[in-house]
Amino acid sequence: MEDGTAYAYEQHPRTTQRLSVQDPGPVHIADQLQRHNNMTRFNAWLAVKVTGGVGTMWCAYAFAALAIVSLPSAIASHNPVVLVSWISQTFLQLVLLSVIIVGQNVLAAAADKRSEATYEDAAAVLHEAVQIQSHLASQDQVLDSLLAKLDALNASAEQTTK
Repeated sequence: MEDGTAYAYEQHPRTTQRLSVQDPGPVHIADQLQRHNNMTRFNAWLAVKVTGGVGTMWCAYAFAALAIVSLPSAIASHNPVVLVSWISQTFLQLVLLSVIIVGQNVLAAAADKRSEATYEDAAAVLHEAVQIQSHLASQDQVLDSLLAKLDALNASAEQTTK
């Protein structure tokens, strides 16, 4: 090393970004929505609203009630194909659609919490690493000072022995 130190710290670019005002924080769902033009903004907004509405257990109950309306006619047909068709195409598709979206919303909320916790943990680790680096830099200064004093003592001792 040119300055006599044994180690030269090079900060990682991501650390520099995280410590600057450029750090956007954790990713949020709203950050993922397309905003290219009015039509894509409207489509994204509408999709989120429809998904939010359909992705509730109340909607699942409403779909189940709606499917039950056609159940008597499926039973009255005495045709097993019609009954199986009613179960698979009417009841399961309508009801499971909402239930699956509800489940996905619950899982997504848990994933968001984990992501937020991971982000906060990474920020804490980054802070600790910066503190450690600062501590090591101050120790390097003390060690350099001690080495300089030791060199001066050695030089002084060599002159007295000559």
